[in-house]
Amino acid sequence: MTRKQKRLSVIVAGLAFLGASTGLTFYALGQKASYFYMPADLASAPVQPGQRIRLGGLVERGTVVRGEGATVAFSVTDEQKSVKVTYTGILPDLFREGQGVITEGTFSTGGVFVVDSVLAKHDERYMPKEVAEGLKAKGVWEESKTQ
Repeated sequence: MTRKQKRLSVIVAGLAFLGASTGLTFYALGQKASYFYMPADLASAPVQPGQRIRLGGLVERGTVVRGEGATVAFSVTDEQKSVKVTYTGILPDLFREGQGVITEGTFSTGGVFVVDSVLAKHDERYMPKEVAEGLKAKGVWEESKTQ
């Protein structure tokens, strides 16, 4: 093998290694991706039971029901549609009715969204970007003027 052939084989092997590692990285990230939906979006985008998604919107007033232990049931709404949610665990301190929330979990076969992660609004001016954009698009939420 000449010097030129050795150099070319090292370059080709390096490119093959980079290509394989990039492909594996994208495959792993694709497996962990959870898509973001608003309640009204779920009507047009059917979600299979067991598929992991993020659901964002406002905690619907009058729907928070505390069950046995740390189980809480509530509804997430975008003022057009509502989705029933159940969560077992400790809720964030800022969780309350009428506040922005992002939940992450899967739908059960009964159509209830079973959540394992709840993210609540940080303060009176902050709302998670995905929720704010979705609510603004539907004309439900307006950004405060004091920023």
